[in-house]
Amino acid sequence: MADEPAVEPEQTPAIATEVFGGRLPLAEEYARTLTDQGVLRGLIGPREVPQLWTRHLLNCGVLSEVIEEDATVIDIGSGAGFPGIPLAIARPDLTITLIDPLLRRTTFLEEVVAALPLENVTVVRGRAEEKAVLKAVEPADVVTSRAVAPLERLARWSAPLIRGGGRLVALKGRSASDEIARDWEKVLRLGIRDLSVEQCGTMLETPTTLIVGRRIESARDARAARKSGQRK
Repeated sequence: MADEPAVEPEQTPAIATEVFGGRLPLAEEYARTLTDQGVLRGLIGPREVPQLWTRHLLNCGVLSEVIEEDATVIDIGSGAGFPGIPLAIARPDLTITLIDPLLRRTTFLEEVVAALPLENVTVVRGRAEEKAVLKAVEPADVVTSRAVAPLERLARWSAPLIRGGGRLVALKGRSASDEIARDWEKVLRLGIRDLSVEQCGTMLETPTTLIVGRRIESARDARAARKSGQRK
C-alpha cells in the first residue's frame, strides 16, 4: 500500500496578526505542534491541517472579544486545546484552566503550555462534573467549551464551575438557536439565565457563533428567573 501524500499545513493568514498581535509567533508555534504531534497523537485529524488557522486557531482566538479584562476562565473538554490555548495566546491577562478527562490530551496540553510557554494556563485532568475537579478549581468568571455536548448537558457540567454573576460562553454552530429553544427551561433550572446567540470575529470569513448565558447570583435571582420563565 502506497504512503498517503503529506498534507500541506495552512499558511498563516494575514488577519492572524489582528487576532494575536505581538504574540502571533506563539500561535504559529502552536500550529506547528498541532500539525506534527497533534496529528501523530490522534488529537486532530490530518484533514484539519489545511484549515487549522481558519477553522480552529482564529475562530477560537476571537473569543477574546467577549471576555473582560483579567477574567478567570475555565475551558471544559479542551481536547487539543480549543478554545483555551488560542484564547490564552491572544489574552495573556486572563487566567485559564483547561480541563479534559483523557491522559493523552492533558499530557499534550501540559507540553504545549510548558513549551510556548503560557504562564497564564493550568491543566487539570478529569471530567468537569467530578467532585475531585470541583474541589481542585475555583468557580470562574467565564466557562468556555467547544463542541463538547448539547446545551442542557453542557450547562449541567458548566454551572457549578461558574461564579455567581459569571458567564457561560459556549462555541456553537448553526444549531445554537435551536438548542436554546429546546433547552432553555432545563438550563434555567440549573441557574443559568439570559441565554442568547452572539457572534465574535465578524472580520473572519466565518464568524464564531456563541451561546452566552449568565449564572444566577443568589436565591433571590433564582426566584426572579423562575417567575420570568413562567411568564414566557
